[in-house]
Amino acid sequence: MAKRDFYEVLGVAKAASADEIKKAYRKLAMKYHPDRNPDDKAAEEKFKEASEAYEILSDEDKRAAYDRHGHAGVDPNMGGGGFGGAGAGNFSDIFGDVFGDIFGGGGRGGQRSNRGSDLRYTLELDLEEAVKGTTVQIRVPKLSTCEVCEGSGAKKGTSAETCRTCAGQGQVRVQQGFFSMAQTCPTCRGRGKTIKDPCTACHGQGRVEKAKTLEVKIPAGVDTGDRIRLSGEGEAGPNGGPSGDLYVQVAVRDHKIFERDGADLYCEVPISFADAALGGELEVPTLDGRVKLKIPEGTQTGKLFRLRGKGVSPVRGGGPGDLLCKVTVETPVQLSKKQKELLREFQQDMDGEGGKHSPKQTSWFDSVMNIFGDK
Repeated sequence: MAKRDFYEVLGVAKAASADEIKKAYRKLAMKYHPDRNPDDKAAEEKFKEASEAYEILSDEDKRAAYDRHGHAGVDPNMGGGGFGGAGAGNFSDIFGDVFGDIFGGGGRGGQRSNRGSDLRYTLELDLEEAVKGTTVQIRVPKLSTCEVCEGSGAKKGTSAETCRTCAGQGQVRVQQGFFSMAQTCPTCRGRGKTIKDPCTACHGQGRVEKAKTLEVKIPAGVDTGDRIRLSGEGEAGPNGGPSGDLYVQVAVRDHKIFERDGADLYCEVPISFADAALGGELEVPTLDGRVKLKIPEGTQTGKLFRLRGKGVSPVRGGGPGDLLCKVTVETPVQLSKKQKELLREFQQDMDGEGGKHSPKQTSWFDSVMNIFGDK
């Protein structure tokens, strides 16, 4: 039976890019993979057909030959390096190339140097430090490259040997059904090399645990949840691989006076009954010092006063926020006998005015009486 056009098999145009071809094959392979379709011969044939098409179209030379001469250009029986020929990869090679990022497969590259792990460090800051910025020193325990063997894991004056089990590839092939899968070599554990005389300092690991002191510059305006990345300050990679990154996670401590919401700051300002009734002027704190706040007469609890520009300038830009001061009228306590008498006299005088000095209270009582039919 004549073979279908490889571009048609993958459902892509002849001018498709390498990424488009890879994406198309990935979709078909996931759909028709034998593990997902056990005992389904039709699905198995479609998987083989898609794999053959990808094998040719993912290789620049083979694709060029196919574009010029069609199937004849890649037919091994006619001297080409087509699918299944001497120069062709097997199913596991293709599968590893496409799905290696998901399953961690090594593909055809053999043993690789792995990147070290990223680390996270939680840094607690006072609100003032977070708003204005600061520089701090932190001490981070991590795996660092062994200085004695320089990461090789071998005793000084010796070197690691190529693993005889995997021939330095770091992987061995295991047959599963009609195709083979690559697995980490059990002898060298993926390193591709074995160490006969391990370094005494790191016991052949190439890395040792040690703490490093780092200086971290905190930009002004950071908030809880913000992260600062220090490239290359994570753990050293195994087999001499590159180091990971260190992420400094900011956590701002609770403040005694202020609460932050984005660029704005909030604070609660207690005032006396007399100041609320008669009005006055108070000093209120800001992160830049104290400022005067004018309290008009008749101020009620819960009133918000906005001080523009007295908030925070966010780290990601934009103008400074505001400081919002919420007034709380404080009820006087521990009154003397004379003070109580004066308050009772004041109360009697207020009651004689028909409630005009307490409009909210009067309105509330009127609503209550209306609800219960007392009026």
